[in-house]
Amino acid sequence: MRYFSYLTNEEEKSIFYKLPEDFHKESPKELLSYALGGTLYMPAVKENIAKDLLSLKHPITSMVICLEDAIGDLAVEKAEKKVIEEFKMIDESVKNGKIDIRDFPFIFLRIRNKEQMVRLSYELKEYSSYLMGFVFPKFSVENGWSYFESLKEVCKELGKKFYAMPILETKEIIYKEKRIDTLLKIKDILRENKDLVLNIRVGGTDFSSIFGIRRSPKVSIYDIVVIRDCLLDILNFFIREENDFVVSGPVWEYFSDNHVNGFIKEILLDQENGFVGKTIIHPNQLKVVQALYAVTHEEYMDALSIIKNHNGNLGVVKSEYKNKMNEIKPHLNWAKKILKKSKIYGVYHEGKNFTHLCNRKDL
Repeated sequence: MRYFSYLTNEEEKSIFYKLPEDFHKESPKELLSYALGGTLYMPAVKENIAKDLLSLKHPITSMVICLEDAIGDLAVEKAEKKVIEEFKMIDESVKNGKIDIRDFPFIFLRIRNKEQMVRLSYELKEYSSYLMGFVFPKFSVENGWSYFESLKEVCKELGKKFYAMPILETKEIIYKEKRIDTLLKIKDILRENKDLVLNIRVGGTDFSSIFGIRRSPKVSIYDIVVIRDCLLDILNFFIREENDFVVSGPVWEYFSDNHVNGFIKEILLDQENGFVGKTIIHPNQLKVVQALYAVTHEEYMDALSIIKNHNGNLGVVKSEYKNKMNEIKPHLNWAKKILKKSKIYGVYHEGKNFTHLCNRKDL
């Protein structure tokens, strides 16, 4: 896969100083963690999942088929059967040459429990090449170790590596008096299984529901102070240099064009605070997220300069843009992350930005 592959050659030359690079399921995890971009969630009972994916109608690079909160308790068996049918349809299309598996989005299953994960994995065994991994909902100290033990069992039995994306969304995390102890214990679980953790996701909607809060499209998640307080603690625990996990930003629930400016504002705040990627619930949101993750020319030139001068001879260098000082040691970790993003999402020409990719009248 490659981001923005829907552009013509002329459009690519006009917009990008450095083109996005190809990536695939076997790419290094440190790049794949950055490559999910806008991860589209959809209920397992949604009609025509495979058909929509095979049409390449939307630039989907990663998606989650949800068997948990998006499915009624009485519809679980129906949803599981439908998932198997959808994977069978995908397999038939690949074998018939209708689509190249290398162009196919990363697919994750959001399961209800470890038992469902193991059972579905075996039922999907012959189609498992199309499955990237599993989303662990309501990840906690109580279920965390067993989730990973079951995932290792699945990887061993099927002879394939599947990634995990745990979701932090429980009361023990949002409740202040329990948070630090809970996050410390969860950190131990995730560090022990780091090779299987593609990224960590956060349940902004679940956190909000505990307090009976639903933010309006006029504000970002960072304006909801009880949620912001928790999100920043999660970032503090998991993206610090010695842990270096990738944490994805919470969902934005509004998808009409009237709400796009609020969506943009929140993604920019996500990035400023250290989130990478975004949970999304509508294809209309895809291009906006992807475009906002492409690296600006200024960021790229600063990052290159910092990496180049990390040789012990200099402590500070002037930016090529002559508007800031780049401190070699303090900005090194930032520069490394920028170069990872540049490989996946590309680098804009000077003077170009996300508005040249979104194709929206109001941008």
